[in-house]
Amino acid sequence: MVFSPSRRSLLAAAAAVPLLSSGLLRAAEPDLSALRDITTGAVPIGRDERARRLARAQALMAASGLGAVLIEPGSSMLYFTGVRWGRSERPTLAILPREGEPLIVTPFFEEPSVRQTLSVPAAVRVWQEDGNALAVVAGWLKERGLDRLPIGIEETTRVFIPADLARFAPDARQVSANPVVRGCRMIKTPAELALMQCATEVTLAAYRWLAPRVEAGMTGSQIGALMTAATTRLGGDPEFALALIGPAAALPHGSREVHRIAAGEILLMDCGCTVQGYQSDISRTWVPQGSATVAQRKVWDQAARGQQVALAAARIGVTAGSVDDAVRRYYTGLGYGPDYKLPGLSHRTGHGIGMDGHEPVNLVRGETTRLAAGMCFSNEPGIYLPGQFGVRLEDCFHMTAEGPRWFSTPPKSIDRPFG
Repeated sequence: MVFSPSRRSLLAAAAAVPLLSSGLLRAAEPDLSALRDITTGAVPIGRDERARRLARAQALMAASGLGAVLIEPGSSMLYFTGVRWGRSERPTLAILPREGEPLIVTPFFEEPSVRQTLSVPAAVRVWQEDGNALAVVAGWLKERGLDRLPIGIEETTRVFIPADLARFAPDARQVSANPVVRGCRMIKTPAELALMQCATEVTLAAYRWLAPRVEAGMTGSQIGALMTAATTRLGGDPEFALALIGPAAALPHGSREVHRIAAGEILLMDCGCTVQGYQSDISRTWVPQGSATVAQRKVWDQAARGQQVALAAARIGVTAGSVDDAVRRYYTGLGYGPDYKLPGLSHRTGHGIGMDGHEPVNLVRGETTRLAAGMCFSNEPGIYLPGQFGVRLEDCFHMTAEGPRWFSTPPKSIDRPFG
């Protein structure tokens, strides 16, 4: 997947619209009814795992000299505390101290709701409508003797929050929380990997259900909507179902023009879901009606080889950027590019993945982070020919001590995109 979460949400919403006004979903209901939830065995992240996360975070805080880490609602708050909440002008915050239990700060009238998903032992303090959440945070930091120590700010935090903290805790130097938050989240545990594998199996099963049902005349939105419906029946929470037909497949994010399936047209799909909050991300490219052309087969085979070049380059201890470098060397040797020029690969080779579809770090030129066991990435070095078509094959992998291991196995042929 190469697009942002906001773009992904828009595409998912757009994909659902045609089904609400057509008989397509109703026609598919007998087939959908044969699908069963395959996520019933998925084991949610438990209290013991969250306790280990906090312990790891506190060890990293001690190593970095931080007194605490401040986090807004989102995947990092969910990761450490279990609190599932949204962002608004009224802040709800989690503060992880370098010793002891976390603090949750939330508006008074939201406290009962916030507690419903709180999954770790934590203090909870509230602020009233005529007060300020960061005044409560500053008071707690002072009580704990942390108000003169560096405070790590999680990287997605909105700017008004650290600005308010600076007013109420002026002696607490604000620094990046990346050494702590990234230091925990980038290394997935067996429990996390199992949930990502389950999400992958859902997406693969939905693809296999969908493929024989792609008919001539269908639009990308209709195809995506069927994929979303199948994903839901299989137990996944749909995240995105992008379907690009013909020339639209040459644009990684698609086209505003409506294209329809016809004989010999390429279909590029990029789809994923979550299971217990953990993501899948798989792209496939094939010709649903008729046969692939010689040119389509050639580019498909080159992109498939590009995936293997990336996997071969992904070894413990190498920089993430070196994986992207290896792919670009291969593609340049084929006459593509150079660099990000088209025809060729106009985006990074891959991105980190976990609770978010896009997480640090990326397989992109210049990224110096070294690969370690537990890191997870997409592998999607697409090839795009403007005005003609594009091919993207995307499978995710995780690093082990022995090297990379696929979540989903790449296909061998444009004629057998799902094995």
